[in-house]
Amino acid sequence: MRWALTGLAVLGLIAGGIAAALESAAVPPRLAAAYLERRAEGHGSIDGKSLRWLARWLEARDRGTAGLPLLPALRVGVVPATAPAASAAARALPALAGSADQLREAVARAQPGDVITLVAGRYRFDAAAIAITRPGLAGQPITVRADLPGTVQLEFAQEQGFLVSAPYWTFENLDIRGVCRDQNDCEHAFHVVGKGHHFVARNNRITDFNAQFKINGEGGAVPDDGLIENNTLGNTTVRQTDRPVTPIDLVAASGWTIRRNLISDFAKAGGDQTSYGAFAKGGGRGTRFEGNIVLCDFRLGRPPGRRVGLSLGGGGSDKAACRDRQCITEQEEGVIESNLVAFCSDEGIYLNRAATSRVLHNTLVDTAGIAVRFAESSAEVEGNLVDGLARSRDGGALHASDNLSTAAPWLYLGWHPQRELFKGAETLDFGWHAAPPRRASGPAASTDLCGRPRPPQPAYGAFEDFSSCILPAGPARP
Repeated sequence: MRWALTGLAVLGLIAGGIAAALESAAVPPRLAAAYLERRAEGHGSIDGKSLRWLARWLEARDRGTAGLPLLPALRVGVVPATAPAASAAARALPALAGSADQLREAVARAQPGDVITLVAGRYRFDAAAIAITRPGLAGQPITVRADLPGTVQLEFAQEQGFLVSAPYWTFENLDIRGVCRDQNDCEHAFHVVGKGHHFVARNNRITDFNAQFKINGEGGAVPDDGLIENNTLGNTTVRQTDRPVTPIDLVAASGWTIRRNLISDFAKAGGDQTSYGAFAKGGGRGTRFEGNIVLCDFRLGRPPGRRVGLSLGGGGSDKAACRDRQCITEQEEGVIESNLVAFCSDEGIYLNRAATSRVLHNTLVDTAGIAVRFAESSAEVEGNLVDGLARSRDGGALHASDNLSTAAPWLYLGWHPQRELFKGAETLDFGWHAAPPRRASGPAASTDLCGRPRPPQPAYGAFEDFSSCILPAGPARP
C-alpha cells in the first residue's frame, strides 16, 4: 500500500511538473504542432512519421471540427439595406449604363459632391486600374455606388481595381470580384495611396484578391482617416501566390476605422504560407478594429499554413515603407474592440511592436489566443473571452485584467472551458449554454458586436446575445 501511495505521489509530481512546464512555456498546442510539422520536414521515415503523428494529435486536442455551415444573414458584413443617404450637398448624375468605359469617363470628370450610380449589370475591366485623381471635399465627397447591394458586379481581370490617390471618395453597395487566370495578377480591389485620405468603403462584397484593400503612403503623403465598414471580404479558393495575402493591408496610415466587416478565407499557398485577416503596421497610429467578425478558416477547410485574425504590427515593415522611415513601433494607440475571431491556425489577435494598445471585449474561439510580442509592445487587455492563451512573447508588456482565458495544460488535454460556454461554437452557434459570465463592471457607454448597449455588468467578450447579430428572417448566405 505504501509503495502504491508513493507511486501515486511520484506520478502526481510528474504531472504537476509537466503542467507547470506547459504553463511556463505558454505555447498553445496548435503552434507546437506547427513547429513539429516543420521539424518533420527532411527527417527520416520513422522520425518524420512520429513527429507528424504527434503534431496531428496536438492539433486535434486544440482545434474544432473542419467544415462549417452557411452563415445566416448578419448585421456584420454586407447588409440588405442601402447605405446612409447622401448629404444635401451631393449632386446626383444620370445613372450609368453597363459600360466599363462610361464608368472610367465618369470617374475622370467627377466633381465634389457627385454621386455616380451604376445601373444593375456586370462591368468587366481588364486593362489599367481605374485611376481616382479628382479630389472631393469634406462634406462633398464623390460617391460611386449601386442602389442596392448585389445588383452591380465589377469584374477585374487586372492587378488593381481602383487606384485612389485623391481624397474624399466613397464606394458603396458594390459586388467586386477578381477574375484573373493567374492569382498573382489580382492584387487589390482598392489601392489607396498618397493623398487618398478620408476614403470610405461601405457595404461592398469583395472576393478573390490577395489584398482587397491595400493602403500605403506615396510621394511623401499618407492616406489617413479612412473608413472600411460593413463589407464582406473573402476568397473562394486558397490563393496560389507568393505575394502577401491580407484582405485589409494597412501600412503607415493613421486614424483608420475598420468596423462591422465580415472577413474570411484568406489562406495563402505560396511563400511563407502566413496570412492575416487584417493588420495595421508601418508606424501609423490610432487604428480601430471594432465589431468585426473574422473567420480564418470557413469555406476552405484547413489548408496548410498560418492564419492570424487581427493584428497591430502584422509581420513588420521595411523601413522605407514606414511613416517615419524608422518603425521603432509598428503601430501606436491602436484599439481592437468587440470583435469575434474564430477558426484560426495561429493567433487570433497578434500585437507586434504595437505600443499603448487596447484589446477590449473580444471573443476568440478556436485560435491560439492573444499574443503581445517584443519590448516595444504594450497592451491593456481587458474583458476578453479567449478560448486559448493571453500571453506575452519576447518581452511584450501585457497588462491583463479581468479576462476569461484557458491555462495551457487544459488545452493539451483537449479541454476548452470557454468554447464550451456556447451551444455549438464549432458550428457557428454562439448562443450561451446558460447565463453568460459577467464582469463586475465594464466600459461606460459602449456597444457590443451586435450594436447593443452594454449593461453596467457586461458579459465577457464581444456580445451579449449573438442572436442580436442575426437579421430577422434572413436567408443563409455563403
